[in-house]
Formats: sequence, C-alpha cells, structure tokens
Amino acid sequence: MDYIEAHLEDEFLLEKISEHINVSDYHFRKIFFALTNMTLNEYVKNRRLSEANKELLQGAQVTDVAYQYGYQSVDGFTRAFKKWSGILPSQVAKLKQCKSCQKLQFVVTMKGGTLMEYKIVEKPAFTFAGVSKRVPLQYEGVNNAILELAQSITQEQKEEMHRLQNIEPYETVNVSYESDTNFLEEAGELTHLIGVLTTKNDISSNLDTFPVKAHTWAVFPNEGIFPFTLQDTMARIYSEWFMTADYELAEPFSFSFTKMDDKKPNYAYSEIWIPVTKKE
Repeated sequence: MDYIEAHLEDEFLLEKISEHINVSDYHFRKIFFALTNMTLNEYVKNRRLSEANKELLQGAQVTDVAYQYGYQSVDGFTRAFKKWSGILPSQVAKLKQCKSCQKLQFVVTMKGGTLMEYKIVEKPAFTFAGVSKRVPLQYEGVNNAILELAQSITQEQKEEMHRLQNIEPYETVNVSYESDTNFLEEAGELTHLIGVLTTKNDISSNLDTFPVKAHTWAVFPNEGIFPFTLQDTMARIYSEWFMTADYELAEPFSFSFTKMDDKKPNYAYSEIWIPVTKKE
C-alpha cells in the first residue's frame, strides 16, 4: 500500500507492484481481490481520483490535475471522474463536493479454520480445444458475455469436442487466460474458452486451441449456490490455501467445470483446477 501511495502521481505499470513485493502479478491480483473485494486496477484508480478530488477542491486546474494523475487527455479524466463522483471535475470547487477513497490499511486477523477439500493430480501435456472469445473481466455474478459464448457453440463444434475429449476431467470446461490489466480501461478483458481437454493432434480448424504443459494440479471440488460458491471457493484458494500450502502457482490461469443440479434451482457441483508447483 505504501508503494502504491508513493507512485500515485507516477506513470507506472501495476505489474511493478508485484515485482516490488516479489510475487507473481497474477497471484498478487487474485489475493488482493480476495482480501479487499475490489480489483487492484479499481483500487489504484479510486485512490488517484480521490487525490485528484482534493486538488480540485483547492482550486487546481482540471487540465493540470488530469495529467498529474496519469490521464492522457482531459476528456478521458473528465469521463472517469464523472462516472466515479457523479459530477464534472470543473464543478468540484464551486459545489465544494468531495468523494474520497481512503488508503487501505491491513490488520492481522485470524483466517481459515474451515475445511477445504482438495486433491493433487499429475497430468501430462494436453490441449484445450473449444470455442473462445475476448470477454470483459468479471469477478462476481454471471458474466453475460460468457453465456453468449456458450450459446454460440454449434452442433458441429459440440460433436467435434466430444470426439476429441480423451483425458480427465471428461467434462466441458471453462478456462480464462491472457487477461488485460490496463488500469485506465473502464473494464479489462481476457480470453475465455469453453471446450474439452484432449491429447489428440487432429483438431478441426473450426475449434480454437490452448496448449498446456505437463503440470501438477490442485483440484478443489465445491458444491452450493451457483455462481457464488464457485467464486467464493476461488477467493479462499488464493487468500487462505496458498498462504499455508506447500505449493505455489505454476501458471497464470486455471480451469473449472460446473454441473447444475436439475432438482435444486441455482445449485451446482463444480471443480476448480489450478496448476501448481512445490515451494522451494
């Protein structure tokens, strides 16, 4: 938090934060969200706009404040500030209106104590084969872009995936990778693929592919209200399990599958698969 505060007025990549504390960027962002319930991008943007609000209250020029806090144009700053505060930056001094986001402070608390079931599985190299597209980053709730992706899968593609599927888990899975983390964007994106696991090479050109090296995998089964239970389990993996486990993240992605219960509305069994490696 001190490092972020020291660089609020600097033009720096958020990846530098994870380098500063010597953890992977992907792992840091996951833990940050699990602990704060907000993305790292959102927090930094809120802190910058909060400090910008203070400058505007003191009569600073909108143009000066926009460039001071890393925006490339006054229009971009104005849109972001209006969306954040509800008023234009040019109105702040006149209305004497202030909105603030305070610096996060962490205190030591007890976490854990609840049972978390998992198993360790060794898998050879394989390929995800399915249908993919760029979708908005979303940590909570149902992602409508992913629903649309699922609905776009043709019968021919489903039959091809069924033919290719030859490695556990024998389920249709969801995998997300190549996330976009530019904090100035209103919403980042990532590539989301719905498909199957295969070791076959004769994959039809009407499917997208994502090859994966041989890995050790930590598998976390969970059952309950969907999608809350799945998302809560993912948060606990990064905020609790990784803190004490003998494993660390091997690659910046994971995959999961979900089986809805026909007899219980919005109830599902899911598994989260995360590639891990033994801590040195």
